Amino acid sequence: MNAIVTLPLVHAERAALVRRRRDSACAELWNALDAVKDPEIPVLSLYDLGVLRDIRRAADGVTVVLSPTYSGCPAMETMEADVRRQLLAAGVRQVVIERALSPPWTTDWMDARARLALKDYGIAPPDTVCCPQCGSHDASVVSDFGSTACKALYRCNACLEPFDHFKPL
Repeated sequence: MNAIVTLPLVHAERAALVRRRRDSACAELWNALDAVKDPEIPVLSLYDLGVLRDIRRAADGVTVVLSPTYSGCPAMETMEADVRRQLLAAGVRQVVIERALSPPWTTDWMDARARLALKDYGIAPPDTVCCPQCGSHDASVVSDFGSTACKALYRCNACLEPFDHFKPL
């Protein structure tokens, strides 16, 4: 069962705290979901990306709150299926997935480790447009949309390599 919910709009820092909560009552579930990778960027877990916002245990199962990187993200169904599969394999009997659209996902929810993993994978992180191959900041936008809608395609003017830049939101 999936549900779309709207959480009350709060200050971005409070939203980040809500998303980042990893309470000890669900520690084994958080740890299990660390294995669920983004289907488009397999070096990041859903938690690293900031899409996995919360896990709530109930008497009859678990509710997982996910926020898409944008409302039309084509990877959400795959993410939800992967979360469900991982939790069922971990022994959870019922999994409910909620899509939280408010507050909207933001690149601020990605920590420094996630940004470095993006760069090492060949995608410029959202902080600045910097070629992940040679480190040059001299780049030109080729297209507002790269390999996915959440990335833009750039070309480095120093080494001439094309690269995706994760759009800051």
